[in-house]
Amino acid sequence: MLYVLGVVMAGGRGERLYPLTQHRAKPAVPFGGRYRIIDFVLSNFINSGILSIYVVTQFKAQSLLEHLDRGWRATDFLGEHFITPVPAQMRSGDDWYQGTADSVYQNLYLLERHKPTLVAVFGADHIYRMNIRQMIDAHRNKSADVTVAAIPVKIEEASQFGVIEVDADWRIVGFEEKPKEPKAIPGEPDYALVSMGNYLFNNDVLIEALKADAADPASNHDFGRDLLPGFVDAGRMFAYDFRQNHVPSPSKGEEPSYWRDLGTIEAYYDASMDLCSIDPSFNLYNRAWPLRTVGYADPPAKFVFDWEDRKGMAVNSVVAEGTIISGSDVRNCIVGRNVRVHSYSHIENSVIMDWVEIGRNCRIRNAIIDKANIIPLL
Repeated sequence: MLYVLGVVMAGGRGERLYPLTQHRAKPAVPFGGRYRIIDFVLSNFINSGILSIYVVTQFKAQSLLEHLDRGWRATDFLGEHFITPVPAQMRSGDDWYQGTADSVYQNLYLLERHKPTLVAVFGADHIYRMNIRQMIDAHRNKSADVTVAAIPVKIEEASQFGVIEVDADWRIVGFEEKPKEPKAIPGEPDYALVSMGNYLFNNDVLIEALKADAADPASNHDFGRDLLPGFVDAGRMFAYDFRQNHVPSPSKGEEPSYWRDLGTIEAYYDASMDLCSIDPSFNLYNRAWPLRTVGYADPPAKFVFDWEDRKGMAVNSVVAEGTIISGSDVRNCIVGRNVRVHSYSHIENSVIMDWVEIGRNCRIRNAIIDKANIIPLL
């Protein structure tokens, strides 16, 4: 019987996303009006039928832990399966996690106790839909030890990622983390093949590799910098072409193989704006591959129209529950829960998070406003 254990890496500092990560872990940053970034990877796991998941946390985890407790209590809908946070516990020494590989190594007892067939080690920082079962099928069909989900990106952007070289069978023959001069895909000189930060390992192979990495004093104990390059010569490591992955019922206008790493403020803003068009490149409304999150008992959004000034609407915008827009124009915006927009204001191309209050006569453009801020009456 195939048993897949999910391990979600949710412990990064997210320094390039500051100040949104000043008081919260990067996976806990709100996105899309009512979600957190971590909801996307967890939804992919659940929709793919992978129902035993550990979420490895470390820095500024309180908001993330509260979100997992409110929205992802596995006993509510998964029966004997689980979604369980794993905080840093110093189980194998006196240090906090020293890298992504070390965070799994310090919890090696979980892999040894569960004895899964495969371990799916996925990042928690990305926006995408993915049927992970299709990646598992590719892994097994190639009798792989390791499979790395990969996607082409423009070569000028590839130095932000782990860059992969493959042969004709998509066996990985080179892996370099954040190179200064990324190598192009053969025949596609404008693109490089990069890691999505999602890996499948045979359990016994992963355990052996983690133990060897932990014993290496020169290692950074990182999956991309240390663990994966070791498999180029020693193991059967393949890339999985994310462009081959399909989820049911894609919507008109959706970008095939949409994937965004929300590593910077600019990337976060651009991905948020992707949601706003009539036919968005990433659509939140695919009921065949639903996005799950906390279900709050908020009232519906409300729009109060001022007939004299012809204001009181949101156009090409995502507006979450509990929000009241009164006599103001909101255009091309993401508006979170329980926001109050008072009269005569104009807001466009902006992200407004939960519990924000915007006073009268405000003019807001191209902004990201974090939770619980007040923009005063003018």
